[in-house]
Amino acid sequence: MAKVKLDSIDCKLIEILQIDAETPIADMAARVGLSATPCWRRVQRLKEMGVITRQVALVDAAKVNVGVTVFVSVRTSTHTEEWFEHFRATVQAIPEVVEFYRMSGDVDYLLRVVVPDIAAYGKVYKRLIAGTQLFDVSSSFAMEELKFTTALPLSYVE
Repeated sequence: MAKVKLDSIDCKLIEILQIDAETPIADMAARVGLSATPCWRRVQRLKEMGVITRQVALVDAAKVNVGVTVFVSVRTSTHTEEWFEHFRATVQAIPEVVEFYRMSGDVDYLLRVVVPDIAAYGKVYKRLIAGTQLFDVSSSFAMEELKFTTALPLSYVE
């Protein structure tokens, strides 16, 4: 993946947008020391370069009745491309799975699942294992959310 060149103004704009993507251009421009048009151009450039991939609304999980977070560790003894494509399609078809990672180490895949309760997770679990050969599935229920952010750290920008 090609690195892009970002300066301090780009980083400040990204920081502002990560906190509130609805911040008016005029406000952002004032905060970074630009006029509105150059600020707007920079934001557009960040989108065109793929630095800003999309702008979304963050929803309170409890208010839409999916306040239970489950981390699901999956181990498999099958590592063929055909198996993986089937498993990926299965996972992507389950809307309760909001994050899905291939891992190194003892766990092959890690999923973050959001549901209203244990019974709802039971249904997700059954969909996950249906027709998919898995060696081990381990579920851990989050007891308390101590930190949650979508903002990425920008101190590593070169």
